[in-house]
Amino acid sequence: MKRILIVKVTSLSDIIEAQPVVADIKRAFPGVKVDWAADEMFADVARWNAGIDRVLCAPLRRFKKARSLADFRSIAASIAELRAERYDVVIDIHGVYKSAIIAFLARSSRRLGYRSQDLGERGAAFAYTGRLAPRPDVNAWHGMRISVGDALGFQVEGPPVFNLQVPGASSSPVPTIGGAPVAMLFHATSKDEKKLPATHWAAIARNLIERGYAIELPWGSPAERIEAGAIAALVPEASLLPPMDVTEIARMIVRAALVVGVDTGFVHLAHALRKRTVMIFVTTSPEHSGVEAPFRSISVGDGQGVPPVDEVLRGIDYVQIKPDAAGDATVAIA
Repeated sequence: MKRILIVKVTSLSDIIEAQPVVADIKRAFPGVKVDWAADEMFADVARWNAGIDRVLCAPLRRFKKARSLADFRSIAASIAELRAERYDVVIDIHGVYKSAIIAFLARSSRRLGYRSQDLGERGAAFAYTGRLAPRPDVNAWHGMRISVGDALGFQVEGPPVFNLQVPGASSSPVPTIGGAPVAMLFHATSKDEKKLPATHWAAIARNLIERGYAIELPWGSPAERIEAGAIAALVPEASLLPPMDVTEIARMIVRAALVVGVDTGFVHLAHALRKRTVMIFVTTSPEHSGVEAPFRSISVGDGQGVPPVDEVLRGIDYVQIKPDAAGDATVAIA
């Protein structure tokens, strides 16, 4: 086995949580080269993984919206780059038309994808010369690792290794704001039904301030800026962050002592970066797409409605964050 292509095009959370397959493959096949194909919007995450040898990307989402000639040319150039290498195997762990097309265009006689009933779009099956084993009864993230291991003939071992290195992120101890460690609250998500009311966020923020934290509220769109402002109006001590790109927000996560947020990409990133993380589920399934690491990451809520504030606070208790006298964040000792 000399070179493998993994296809996972979107979304931010999916690409983040799929990164451990790279470490799994490299452990099983020392010296193998692993390439990754993704939408341009999310390609930076794959570039942060030192185990990935080549990141292939194209502005697929942008072209779908704008249909610009420049984006079409970028896609054509990316196809030429894709076909510059020959692969022993291509594994599509996305399972929709756009990922299947990438797999089909790659130079390989072995292209693997999910069974038809497991595909996001059943028509994607045209691209594959073989199918992955039935999805195991585990969460989506561990299931991807098992599927890739089964396809390549090895067993998955140990916890997930993300191996993400955010460029420009500080390697110094967790910084503070006015002597207080930072808690980032990720209130925003692409779907309104996944959100918490501003009053919930305000109660969580006030509790964290009482624990000794400085609160930061990130946002991405004008609508999210308004939502963040509504929370800040209820908690004047909270800081509204300026607009930032994905890498800039990742750097802020690295410097944070605690991340609390709904089921969204940046909270998955906090988990992958080994930050103390509480992920809140309102309408999505924590069993399917949650995060968990002993005393570091936890999923709260059952996905059947807005969880009470007390449940979120118990999740914060679980990750055992306690500001010490120097302002750093340490594990509380019972």
